[in-house]
Amino acid sequence: MQPINYQLAGYSDLFMLIAALVYAAAFILFALDLATSSKTIRALETDLARERDIDTTDTTESPVLREHLVGAGGGSSAREAGTGSTTVPGARPNRTGADTGAGGSELVDEDMDYLGTTARPVANVAVALMVIAAALHAFAVIARAVAASRVPWGNMYEFCTTGAMLVSVVYLLFLTRKDIRFLGTFVAGLVVIMMAAATIGFPTPIAHLQPALQSPWIIIHVSIAVLASALFTLTFAMSILQLLQHRREAKARAGTTGGLVFMRLVPSALSLENWSYRINAVGFVMWTFTLIAGAIWAEASWGRYWGWDTKEVWTFVIWVVYAGYLHARATRGWTGDRAAWLSIIGYSCIVFNFTIVNTYFPGLHSYAGLPS
Repeated sequence: MQPINYQLAGYSDLFMLIAALVYAAAFILFALDLATSSKTIRALETDLARERDIDTTDTTESPVLREHLVGAGGGSSAREAGTGSTTVPGARPNRTGADTGAGGSELVDEDMDYLGTTARPVANVAVALMVIAAALHAFAVIARAVAASRVPWGNMYEFCTTGAMLVSVVYLLFLTRKDIRFLGTFVAGLVVIMMAAATIGFPTPIAHLQPALQSPWIIIHVSIAVLASALFTLTFAMSILQLLQHRREAKARAGTTGGLVFMRLVPSALSLENWSYRINAVGFVMWTFTLIAGAIWAEASWGRYWGWDTKEVWTFVIWVVYAGYLHARATRGWTGDRAAWLSIIGYSCIVFNFTIVNTYFPGLHSYAGLPS
């Protein structure tokens, strides 16, 4: 067994602290972007109005396009002309707040793409800080692994810090495909909370793995569990936003105003629910693999696949909750708030399993590594 490099471990702790501070700065900037959302919304509405004016001008001034519309629409085109409504091929639909329940022109489409071209410099700086923080965080995690010559998830502190890093990385990777800056405040806030919990609640000096954990299965079993937890963290944030958006849309349909202004920069509740469902499905597959791999590891270590240990039971409870969520939404029509609450309950079980079960319930999985 190689000796521990305490100097490198010290650098790991230092970079972990710096990363946490940068995450906190990103959180503040994301929150500032939401606080100034009224200005962004006005700019987006101006962009959309300009696009509609251009589309209308092009349709009115182009005989070829007008002939195409009449030929394609038949009798319906005449009716649309009578009402002043024209559909331009390839143009974005102009849905109003009554159509979307958003209380104004739609600013975000169902694929989480903003319909305007307005820049959001504060949010962009926050994203840049998230990238820097994730790089510092990754160095800290890797440095701790190299210092101890093992995987960096051998106790609660390391599991939490590695999980926080994966939450950040998954968010940034998803950000390259979809504009989910609206999630930045929640993601950065959760990452800061996770790192604070690791540092304050689960401080653990660097050490070698306990004998029971010195197995190749720790690489397979725990790494997939950490990644699944990161995905569930994202869907937890999306479910919270879904509940807020659903209530705002309900108020808009009832003809009342109010609520959080920044929610107009968030996709519709249905879009949030659909994306949350997709990500939860991926996370559920990973959690299923975690459960199976854990049973195989238990048989190799203790001679049985299942022993009703507290950690095993709660891992299975989490699997049941998310399985119920996927089944109820896919086959029983449990959509809207009920689906969001099931997702939130599932993540609450993960938090309970990681914090309370690991800390206060003794068992064969008592590897928290906390000082006595």
